[in-house]
Amino acid sequence: MSAQARPARLLTELLGRQRELTIFGLTLLALLVPAMVATEVDPRLLDGVSVWAKPSKFLFSIAVHVLTFAWFMGYVAPEQRQLPMMRQAVGVLIAANSFELAWIGWQAAHGLQSHFNNDTPFYAVMYALMGFSVLLIIAANLPLARAIWRHPVANLDTGFRMAVIIGLLLTLVLGGGFGIYMSQQPSHAVGAVSGHFPIFGWNRLGGDLRVGHFFGIHAEQAIPLLALAISGVPQPMRRLLILTGSAVYTALTVAAFVQALSARPFLA
Repeated sequence: MSAQARPARLLTELLGRQRELTIFGLTLLALLVPAMVATEVDPRLLDGVSVWAKPSKFLFSIAVHVLTFAWFMGYVAPEQRQLPMMRQAVGVLIAANSFELAWIGWQAAHGLQSHFNNDTPFYAVMYALMGFSVLLIIAANLPLARAIWRHPVANLDTGFRMAVIIGLLLTLVLGGGFGIYMSQQPSHAVGAVSGHFPIFGWNRLGGDLRVGHFFGIHAEQAIPLLALAISGVPQPMRRLLILTGSAVYTALTVAAFVQALSARPFLA
């Protein structure tokens, strides 16, 4: 297959698995371009970084999440994908993520914080609504994991199916759990604050609760990628390696969160 044909085939496959989420995810990636341009042309800073840094990061992160969800929908038996529960999960992802991104972008345009902003009753309510939206977004993993477990597409490798389900559930538990705790704090930083880790913006002097939250959120990609990396291993050993790798990933994610709580930077 030519290099030019691969993206077209991937797009066709994604659209076939879940059309609405694929279009939504690609739209977010398209919006990422002007957001990144804005980081270069708009001189305003917020907490030492461009006011457009947060919208850019969230556009990319949410695009990855919804496109991953769209791809995983292809592991559900075709007749199950249009059931009300699955359609509702798709609707929740689009609506809740749109709300979150709209508020983040609005606040950025005005040079204001969207997260941890309780300066006025209105901002406090909007921040609480963002938290509720995130819970809905992550909770959508549950019906997807259930559908893949009970109604998988024919010929889906059992080891890989296990990895996808574990990844979805770890994102729900670790990403969601750490996110809930972080949202109840006055800031994502713990202890001294100085410096910004490249791209991610993590605190480089004290702790940063976003590190553990980040690894928790992306378990849904990490564990299936592990399964793909060991696809040549015989099935019984492969399942053991997936379980072991999931346990190690969980331990490292928890360790990163505990490290932040101890006011120690992920990487100084």
